[in-house]
Amino acid sequence: MKNLPKWAAITALVLTAAVGGTTAASAGTASHQKADGKIVVGDDTCTWTNAATSANPPGTVTIDRTTINKPGGNLSCSGGLSATLNNSPVFTFDDAAGTATADVIDITGRQGFVSCRYKATNITWDRDGTTRNYVNRPFTAPRISGGSLCPGTVNADAGDASVLFH
Repeated sequence: MKNLPKWAAITALVLTAAVGGTTAASAGTASHQKADGKIVVGDDTCTWTNAATSANPPGTVTIDRTTINKPGGNLSCSGGLSATLNNSPVFTFDDAAGTATADVIDITGRQGFVSCRYKATNITWDRDGTTRNYVNRPFTAPRISGGSLCPGTVNADAGDASVLFH
């Protein structure tokens, strides 16, 4: 996410979604129905761990936003940024192609008094080898609310975020 102010770039957080893990889980390994996320935004990083999921991949998986957002989750960002996931994204998997697709990711990012909300649909993620770690492909998310200080769209480069199902 280049050339965006910090507060605007953070809104791509779970837009780039449910975001990246630190350990690898094999596609054939038993899962505990959890997901971890990470995104790097300029010099800042946003992370969350152990969000509850509705099932294990390759079945359809919904990530429960209440286990990402505080107080039930541990989503945190460095650099004075904050973010809130406004929906529980649904991921579908195509193991033969090594991809996953998130239906909708709707997020609000805040820094100071500036709040911007963005929504992306049909985000494609590529699986890392045989693991259940997925990295995003590039996408654009339009602003759905926020003032003139919020960019009209947020562009996410490939690999800006990842999500690990475990």
